[in-house]
Amino acid sequence: MNSRRFLLGLGVAVSLSLGLAGGAQAELAVNPNGPPNDFVRAVGDNALNAIKQAHVGSGEIGKINQIVDKYVLPYVDMRKTTRLSAGRYWRQATPQQQTELVNAFKGTLIRTYSGAFTRVDLNSKLTFLPFRGNPESDDVAVRSTLTLTDSPSIGIDYRLEKTPQGWKIYDLNVEGIWLIQNYRNQFAEQISRNGIDGLIQALNAQSRRQQ
Repeated sequence: MNSRRFLLGLGVAVSLSLGLAGGAQAELAVNPNGPPNDFVRAVGDNALNAIKQAHVGSGEIGKINQIVDKYVLPYVDMRKTTRLSAGRYWRQATPQQQTELVNAFKGTLIRTYSGAFTRVDLNSKLTFLPFRGNPESDDVAVRSTLTLTDSPSIGIDYRLEKTPQGWKIYDLNVEGIWLIQNYRNQFAEQISRNGIDGLIQALNAQSRRQQ
């Protein structure tokens, strides 16, 4: 699966997992220490409600970015996602490079999440499967099935870690491709050619082009 197709699939999956399959509801209290399925669902509903209440149009990407940054990113462990995506190169990076890489990668993921809100059919449905993991574990997977109006159903898995602040999402699987693994391959190729600073510059340049 190429990168563009993966990101499109990820965008559809994320937008539905963030509540776009339903109507606006009263804001839910997000409980990072509650059941993982309920946690993901609450984060999504609140993000969707914020977009609807702000009357954000599909072309207002800047406003969507702000909402995603406020309502979604606080529940994503960006540092862990970045660290795992960088793989062995993370240990080679200086503390400053690590911070810069997290910030640069954050922009990429915000755009991916935000773009999803303009591509979803509101008649699509996302169903969470019963949780089958160890409820005492601090690293769990939440499974769901996505039904699209004109496409076959696909499976979506979420990886969450229990941190001192509660559950954090750090990885997502769409059509059998994990987000971290997909970016790990891209990061490794870029770093092998241009180093860690080259990867940071490439991510920042991409962000500037897409603003």
